[in-house]
Amino acid sequence: MNAVLEQFQKIGIIPVVVLDDAKDAEALGKALMEGGLPAAEVTFRTDAAEESIRIMSEKFPEMLVGAGTVLTTEQVDRAVAAGAKFIVSPGLNPKVVKYCIEKNIPVTPGTQTPTEMEQALELGLDVVKFFPAEPAGGLKMIKAVSAPYTMLKFMPTGGISAENVREYLAFDKILACGGSWMVKKDMIKNGEFDKIKEMVAEAAAIVKEIRGV
Repeated sequence: MNAVLEQFQKIGIIPVVVLDDAKDAEALGKALMEGGLPAAEVTFRTDAAEESIRIMSEKFPEMLVGAGTVLTTEQVDRAVAAGAKFIVSPGLNPKVVKYCIEKNIPVTPGTQTPTEMEQALELGLDVVKFFPAEPAGGLKMIKAVSAPYTMLKFMPTGGISAENVREYLAFDKILACGGSWMVKKDMIKNGEFDKIKEMVAEAAAIVKEIRGV
């Protein structure tokens, strides 16, 4: 497992962030760092994503900043040029995965079915995103598919919350969980960074409680 994936495992919960304005990136990065989850998956759904990744990476070099919702190789290039240390996509696009592997960029594509998981293994991956986690059967589904694919680890994202994250983290095939409940878009928009820091600290405490890290 490469160093970035090892960091995922250590951090346990990766905040999934949507930023509409790059001016919020520094304050958000500070809240994540001080709250105890030094990572951010910045979704490439907004125009501010690239600049937000750049700001967070420059201001907090020790933070694990990556790009989410990456759909094309061109987005991979833009994200990495901005400082992204990892790439996450909602589905498994072999072209994007191969491109990242060639360039030695950690990539976690979204999977949901055994077929997609086998495709990921064929491409040389041993960690996949499971998305959207709760609508796709949640932990029950992950436990079922992890039986034949013993070499795979999962990063469930989608519907993960403070209420259900404990049971996910307690399962040994879960590398980390992606979650946005502590970094909701409205909270960022309203500048509630103290509240974000507080909720991040609560999430970090859950990781410590379950994994003793």
